[in-house]
Amino acid sequence: MQRKTFIYSLLATAAAALVPMAAQAQAIKLTLGHGAAPGNPRHEASVKFAEVLKAKSGGRIEVQVAPSAQLGDDSAMVTALRTGALDLSANSQGAVANAVPEYAAFGMPFMFANAAAAFKLLDGPLGKELADKSAEKGMVLLGAWDNGIRQMSNSKRPIVKVEDMKGLKMRVPPDATLVDIMKALGAESQQVKFAELYVALQQGVVDGQENPLVNFHASKLYEVQKYLALTNHQFQMTPFVMSKRSWDKLSEVDKKAVQEAATEATALQRKLSKEADDKLLADLKSKGVQVNTPDKAGFAKATAEVDAKWMAGPIGPYVKKVIAAARAG
Repeated sequence: MQRKTFIYSLLATAAAALVPMAAQAQAIKLTLGHGAAPGNPRHEASVKFAEVLKAKSGGRIEVQVAPSAQLGDDSAMVTALRTGALDLSANSQGAVANAVPEYAAFGMPFMFANAAAAFKLLDGPLGKELADKSAEKGMVLLGAWDNGIRQMSNSKRPIVKVEDMKGLKMRVPPDATLVDIMKALGAESQQVKFAELYVALQQGVVDGQENPLVNFHASKLYEVQKYLALTNHQFQMTPFVMSKRSWDKLSEVDKKAVQEAATEATALQRKLSKEADDKLLADLKSKGVQVNTPDKAGFAKATAEVDAKWMAGPIGPYVKKVIAAARAG
């Protein structure tokens, strides 16, 4: 009996020693890249995603967050996602739209009064359609984050009416809808990487830019931009996406944990974005930025041709559905 007990004890000890090795073998390391600065809701939500996923996986899944375009600009990260070189990204609507054109439908000018109106559509069947299109192009849509309603700033003059846009050199991200909007308003659009925007504005390479207030504030663009116009010209989401190659390697249990962590991170990011605008506006005014609200009816009329162009284009049927749903809402 003693001999049997000794053998069982040896086997139990060996089995116990193998458990940490098995757990170690299942350890997963993921990288999440984005272009925003620390302090931005995009970064805070990315960190939250990493924390929640680590907890839900019992410490097995670790996510390294790389902010401030450390892994390249948004377009470079989309390419890396599709090839599997990058696991996750809180990216931009414009860059993702270059791979999945349907994302551009949510960037039609003056379509949403606020982000909540856009999320009503994105959290429903139109968002599901977008997720299906994303999967076909190698990306899993984990959540639609808030990149805010976009506003315009410049160093030349207040923007009150459409005529004030004429001749301004305005930086836009790699987003075809924004290029069309600037053209319709008579401005000259130029693409500059967001990480290089502060210097481009400082040196006069471009006169102005357009971004949600949270990006304008976090990157201290107010230091080189005197005039801020609350144009509300476009809503943009931040697609929180995962490489389908990375996703397909996960077990069903791990996929569930990733999606649950993404849901929590999405809720936090939207909440932080909503809370930020009022506080940021007051702070920007205290820093000497001149803030005004332009003639939105004139701006909407001038950009109506953008809607028409996109409804007649390759993704026209989807654009029409989004515009109709936005107006009905």
